[in-house]
Amino acid sequence: MTLASDLYNSRATIDFRPAWKRTLPISLSLIVIGIGIIAIFGVNRSIEFEGGALFSVPVEESVTVGEVRDLVNVPEATIQRLSNSDGTFAMRVQVPTELSDQFEEVGRNLGEILRAGETISRDTVGPTWGSQITNSAIRALVLFFIVVAVYLAVRLEPKMALGALVAVVHDLVLTVMIYSIFRFEISPSTVIALLTILGYSLYDTVVVYDKVLENWIEPANRRKDYTKLVNDSMDQVIMRSINTTITTVLPVASMLIIGAFILGGDSLRGFAVALLIGLILGTYSSIFVAAPLLAWIKERWPDPLPEKI
Repeated sequence: MTLASDLYNSRATIDFRPAWKRTLPISLSLIVIGIGIIAIFGVNRSIEFEGGALFSVPVEESVTVGEVRDLVNVPEATIQRLSNSDGTFAMRVQVPTELSDQFEEVGRNLGEILRAGETISRDTVGPTWGSQITNSAIRALVLFFIVVAVYLAVRLEPKMALGALVAVVHDLVLTVMIYSIFRFEISPSTVIALLTILGYSLYDTVVVYDKVLENWIEPANRRKDYTKLVNDSMDQVIMRSINTTITTVLPVASMLIIGAFILGGDSLRGFAVALLIGLILGTYSSIFVAAPLLAWIKERWPDPLPEKI
């Protein structure tokens, strides 16, 4: 039997333990590195979070970002060149809210590069609204962690809840780190995508932990060390995780390629990118972070055998 056939029929006997010895410390280190990168470089927050004015200016193909920056003459402005699905081009200029007295002047200056027959689109968000959106996003994440921690501690075990939350933090931090490094814009749709991928990440982790708990109460498994038990449980459910990932990644990748790039749906781009990154990280973390972390905790602080699930 080949490995693929064994995986498909849930008969695989993969020994994850040697890999776990490397992936767990590396992944935990990446969490710390990611937090440092986010703290140093920050994130590219959309106008909904930052507040300010956002100008969308249809331009000719020859207009460059440097020309627009010189024309606007606002060092704090964020300027991005966009290409539309119909072959036209536009400049996206965002001016922070503290420079509100320059909004009108910026709009007049941008009129000099406006493509003939077109108009400038302008959206303005006040600082209060931006602050409210930011606080709402933070509250949603905090509430998510609290509810998940309580549910997993009751449904499974407190130590499993800890392992699952560390895996979720891993996925969240690394996703935001990628956004910080590549200066992808974080918008409300990105926050929605982050909450969605955290759910997928938890699903994979709960599937593994539930199988571990199910196997742990079997008398035949009581002679195994806990790491071996977790490894055997992973072999039994890994195909389920792979199938879940494939069936969710394919439509998300289609949404990114067709919806965002071919059809030019810019609003879909941030949502789809966050989903795609998070789904891949979620599968990785359930196998190489949550599982070995639980084994490491249990080997050092074992619990008595549960009587029932």
